Amino acid sequence: MNKSDSERIASVLEKVGYRQALNITEADLIVVNACSVRQSAIDRIYGLSPKFEKLKTKNNKLKTILTGCVLKEDKKKFSKSFNLILNINDLPRLPNILNTKYKIQDKKNCKIKVDQYLKIQPIYQSSFSAYIPIMTGCNNFCSFCVVPYTRGREISRPAEEIICEAENLVKRGYKEIWLLGQNVNSYKFKEINFPKLLRMVNDIPGNFWIRFTSSHPKPSTRAKLGAGLVRDLNEVSGAGDFSWDELIETMVKCEKVTEYLNLPVQSGDNEILKKMNRPYIIKQYKEIVREIREKVSEISLSTDVIVGFPGETEKQFQNTVNLFKEIRYDMAYIAKYSARSATAAANLKDDVSWQEKEKRWKILSEILKETALEKNKEYLGKILDVLVGADQRGYLRGKTRNYKTIKFESPKNLIGQFVKIKVVDALPWGLKGEII
Repeated sequence: MNKSDSERIASVLEKVGYRQALNITEADLIVVNACSVRQSAIDRIYGLSPKFEKLKTKNNKLKTILTGCVLKEDKKKFSKSFNLILNINDLPRLPNILNTKYKIQDKKNCKIKVDQYLKIQPIYQSSFSAYIPIMTGCNNFCSFCVVPYTRGREISRPAEEIICEAENLVKRGYKEIWLLGQNVNSYKFKEINFPKLLRMVNDIPGNFWIRFTSSHPKPSTRAKLGAGLVRDLNEVSGAGDFSWDELIETMVKCEKVTEYLNLPVQSGDNEILKKMNRPYIIKQYKEIVREIREKVSEISLSTDVIVGFPGETEKQFQNTVNLFKEIRYDMAYIAKYSARSATAAANLKDDVSWQEKEKRWKILSEILKETALEKNKEYLGKILDVLVGADQRGYLRGKTRNYKTIKFESPKNLIGQFVKIKVVDALPWGLKGEII
């Protein structure tokens, strides 16, 4: 999502005459694209302030802009460090703001004629893999998350815009399309829900893969939530838009939709999920996993999880440990809880010590390392389709359909191409192979 934002920021600036500087010391304009999900990301931006001040003493024309996901409280704190703080949804207004606030002339006399942020044509950083936001914002209000406060409520992009962008990319030879949303399951434009959108993209002629992130495991009906877990599913965005059965069947039938699913669980304990305002219980989560593994062969499953949420006891953490051992994830993004202002969880006592959070993080990481290695060993000797993405230290690296990283040697430059690779070795975080 942050990379996709940056591609749109670059597009707006280049259309009014800017070009990318070779390094930060040569820049006349520095734009910081913030992520507010973790406090550590915001802290790193604070750490940039002295550097910016030093650069401004050498270049009095230098201007700095902060955009992306920024909380109202952080905007006040950053006001002295940046010349301009801009909501990411206001990006189409940036050319006029630059002209009026800083008297910067539009060098190409080019007007950005866009009504909404999502209509901005991005400058794609890759020549073969592209991010397409299908929606922005979030209505879920998880108690630990700032996204509804920084990006606002959910807005789904018109399906015809998404299809048009995807068609143009495929015509230009792109091999991988990522559909992005804070919760893609909530996508809804007129009569088109997310599974139908997937089918529409899948019907575009061409040889390419479709990926999407992220999906929320909330139930799609008023089913068996347990007393008091959420207020009312009608108040939960996306509830009832489609069934998980529909999405799974779509993944099975659409040959371009790859076998990879990020399904954030956040905790393995129902009481902690309730505190997080996550409208499902672990039994429901496991049922989704069971069904998708039963119907989608070679599915690779990743998750997001938070350790040390306020009030999380050792027993409750053990429920997450048990879930990790049972589900056997291919990958997991494990975060140590840190309070974010404006969220409901910030009102709770952060009573799990940092040392304990670190210990719990290590426990889950070790389980993940073991299960990921076990799963990767299942691919030994298999021949896999791989999209080559990078050349690093004499090896080419790519991704399989189910998002496994694989490296191999080749005398040819194959970046951006599909190749057949035989797996010869397995590591916890990837595979090694030989080109066929």
